[in-house]
Amino acid sequence: MKIFATLKVAARALKRNKMRTILTMLGMIIGVGAVIAMVSIGNGAKSQVEAQIASLGQNVILIFSGSFTRGGVHSGWGGAGTLSVEDALAIEREVPGVTLISPELRSGSQVASGNQNWSTTILGEGQDYLDIRQWPLVQGSMFGEQDVRGANKVAIIGKTISKQLFPDGNVLGQILRIKNVPFVIVGELVPKGLSLQGVDQDDIVLVPYTSAMKRLFGATMLRGITVQAKSASALDDVQNEIIDLLRQRHRIQPKREDDFTVKTQQEIAEAATATSKVMTALLAAIASVSLLVGGIGIMNIMLVSVTERTREIGIRMAVGAHGRDIRLQFLIEAITMSVIGGVIGIVLGVLISKFLAMHNNWPTLTSPLSILVAFLFSAAVGIVFGFYPAHKASQLDPIDALRYE
Repeated sequence: MKIFATLKVAARALKRNKMRTILTMLGMIIGVGAVIAMVSIGNGAKSQVEAQIASLGQNVILIFSGSFTRGGVHSGWGGAGTLSVEDALAIEREVPGVTLISPELRSGSQVASGNQNWSTTILGEGQDYLDIRQWPLVQGSMFGEQDVRGANKVAIIGKTISKQLFPDGNVLGQILRIKNVPFVIVGELVPKGLSLQGVDQDDIVLVPYTSAMKRLFGATMLRGITVQAKSASALDDVQNEIIDLLRQRHRIQPKREDDFTVKTQQEIAEAATATSKVMTALLAAIASVSLLVGGIGIMNIMLVSVTERTREIGIRMAVGAHGRDIRLQFLIEAITMSVIGGVIGIVLGVLISKFLAMHNNWPTLTSPLSILVAFLFSAAVGIVFGFYPAHKASQLDPIDALRYE
């Protein structure tokens, strides 16, 4: 029997029991729709994390004071200050793969202008910080090397500070008091919004790290160092060279734990997206149960169909149909139901993900690959769960089938 004739016979058989066909496809529709929607949610969360990591800049290496377990105590990143300005200068001078570097101090403080005040985060940074972070300015300019060397009282403010203290938008040249020390505002940052942790990235004031050390915090050690490597391929080599240099400078003996932590942007991205990857896999696995149930439903209905159409099978065999023709017919019926259900499920899943993105503000991302995989999987379900009923139908004895009532 030719394939097109078999398709026509299979289509007529499905049309005879429309309601049963629709209900059988429902399992596939729900399963594929759930998989598409869940994977879209997981991919959206992953892409949001990656975008936040990308906002760090390109080819960035972060060096933190302290380590995970120093002296048996979990101090974590940014613990007791173990990095010095001399460490930063040595890295810039002795590690050839480093292109830009910014020593860093961080602390919370009250800032004021006129009769307005606000509690915010103060970042002491080097003149290359915004170039490393690829963070442009709305207005003004970044403080320069002379400001850093002279510990000048100049500041860059975020959008939140601008709104709270200077609602008219006129910020350049204004005086911002930090711990009652007057700083001149020389620039305003482009807003970045909330971080993944829900922290307002625009609620920030940047000052030269020397000014932060000498005029604000009285600090002698750094909390961190931000480094930019010349290329992504050089990240690992630069990281290892920095570790070797700092261990040498800090006189850390072999097999002793570092008193600092060095992380590349790639490592931070992998750690940050690990949770979303696990969540995506878990959601997809849960949703895939619906596909399994849908496949079992197709097998069950096809077995019932074989029983109901035993006499029809016998007549077709009696007039010359072979077992492979019967097998192909029932297999096509199963595949047709699963594929049509899969296509409808894909449309449903895409609509659900868009609905969640619009009304719940959930980040969703439907990739063409997930759609293709869902479609192929639905076809595979039809083949796997339709083969046994089709094979059973092809094995019927024509004489016994004709006698069946």
